[in-house]
Amino acid sequence: MDLFAQSWTALRTAVDGLPDDDFAAPSGCTGWLVRDLACHLIIDAQDVLITLVTPTDEEPTRDAASYWEVAHQPPTGTDPLDALTVRLAAAYEQPRLLKFHLDDVGAAAGRAADLADPGQRVRTRGHVLTAGDYLGAYVLEWTLHHLDLVAHLDGPEPPADGLRRSRELFERIAGFAFPASFSDSDTLLVGTGRRAPTGDERERLGPPAARLPVVLG
Repeated sequence: MDLFAQSWTALRTAVDGLPDDDFAAPSGCTGWLVRDLACHLIIDAQDVLITLVTPTDEEPTRDAASYWEVAHQPPTGTDPLDALTVRLAAAYEQPRLLKFHLDDVGAAAGRAADLADPGQRVRTRGHVLTAGDYLGAYVLEWTLHHLDLVAHLDGPEPPADGLRRSRELFERIAGFAFPASFSDSDTLLVGTGRRAPTGDERERLGPPAARLPVVLG
């Protein structure tokens, strides 16, 4: 729960500190500018709020790892929902409006997470998880998107604790561990297909390199 707050606060702070020109820069998400990513974060914050007020008494069907749907083809940026995000982001026109909305909804999502009972079961995307597992999955979401945010900018990396936990969770999802010589950031970037492994990295990975990328959705 603490890592959720830490990673979410760091990501929102990073967005808030961007100069206006940076919102027109490419992000680490294929087909999205930084402004599109910021808009997506607003939608994510809304999802967190909706999920945390959708309790259920049913038994959990997923945990923080199995919450994710896995594919092996990187996104092309042409998915209808991705395209909708681009249009929504453009409608804001001014970066300060994106910042304001993200701060407003994002702060509310953070407060809801602070108040949540980790053992409470919640429903989302047709599945049931404990609130703790759901928010744990979002540590990975925030960490990946923090890396996306600064992919082409001179900005701060995600918090080290969030990177470490996200690597552990990603390796559970992937079903194999990256060599210790890979940094946490490189494990996430290479593992999810955000960048291709170098020849040396591919050699160090060995046979698991053929199983990359592990695309999370």
